[in-house]
Formats: sequence, structure tokens, C-alpha cells
Amino acid sequence: MSRVLADLIDGLRRLPGLGPRSAQRLAHHLLLRDRQAAVRLARALEQAASRLVHCSECNTFSETPVCPRCSDPARDPSLLCVVEMPADLEALEAARVFSGSYYVLMGRLSPLDGIGPQELGIDRLLQRIARPELREVVLATNFTAEGEATAVWLAETIAAAAPHLKVSRLARGVPVGGELEYADPATLAYAWHDRRSFGG
Repeated sequence: MSRVLADLIDGLRRLPGLGPRSAQRLAHHLLLRDRQAAVRLARALEQAASRLVHCSECNTFSETPVCPRCSDPARDPSLLCVVEMPADLEALEAARVFSGSYYVLMGRLSPLDGIGPQELGIDRLLQRIARPELREVVLATNFTAEGEATAVWLAETIAAAAPHLKVSRLARGVPVGGELEYADPATLAYAWHDRRSFGG
């Protein structure tokens, strides 16, 4: 096999969810069927790697030291939503339910993977919650075992550092359009415990 091709396959293997065979198929597809897409992808990756930095406010990827969202004076500075990844931030923005500020952890606590508070930049988050205008921190980590552990740890850490702040967590339950018979027991239990009065 060509060394150039081997390097391409090895590079693709580093992407999550791609094993050796999937990486090989993808490399062959790009070279055989869509070389223009391969060139565009290479350019986009090069630009992203060289131009994107972390926003000094919310820690998401940005082309400027402070991202446009954090520079927006219309955002509510009294609310801070903590998410795991930039994709989670974008999902909340698409739902148009939150108009405050964000902090992106760029991961979640996972001792088995060597990811602790230092790797998540918790010091920077604690600096954010020290701002006098802040009133509430919404923990919007995912509902996985690691996401739950991260939320619990963050709630305890924030309560110790800033006891005056309200700390809340996204509610869990049956998704819109979901049917009870197909929901797993844990989801049903959370939906039951997080139930609210009809009409608000």
C-alpha cells in the first residue's frame, strides 16, 4: 500500500466511530468517487486547525478571541448554561429556549479516560460564576453516567464556591412524540419524579 494512502487511512481512523475498515472505505471513496470533496475537506480541516481558537468567555470554538454569541449585548448575563460540547450548545440554540450565556466544558468527567476537573478547565468556569451579575447556573450535561456524575460534581463545586447562586438541571423524561410502552424504565422513572402541575 502507498505510504500516502496509509497515512490518509491512519488519519481517518482517529475520528470517533471509524475503525480500520471504515477508514479504508472512506479513503477509497474520497479518492475514487469524489476527489473534489477530498480537496475541500482538506482545506476546511487546515483552516479550522489554524484559525479556530477557544472563546475566552464560553470556551467554544471561535475565529475571534470572544465569539459573536458572547459579544452579543442582548444575551442575559444573569444566566449561565454549562454544556459538554459545542454541539450541545448549538442544539440548545436551535431550540430557542435559552438567551443567557454558555460555558462549554469540552468533555465530561471520566476518571477511566484520565479526564478530571483540570482537563475540563473548571478553574475558568469558577471565574465565570464569580461575576456579580450571575444569578443561576443551568447544568445541561448529557444524561449518561459520566454526564450525570459531572452534573453532580459541578453542583457541589458551584454550591461551595458560590452558595448564593441557584443551580438547576435540565429535566428528563419521555421525549415529544414518544410512547410510554417504548420508554426504558429509567426514563419513565425520571419523567415521573420530574412531573409538574398541568398548565405550568
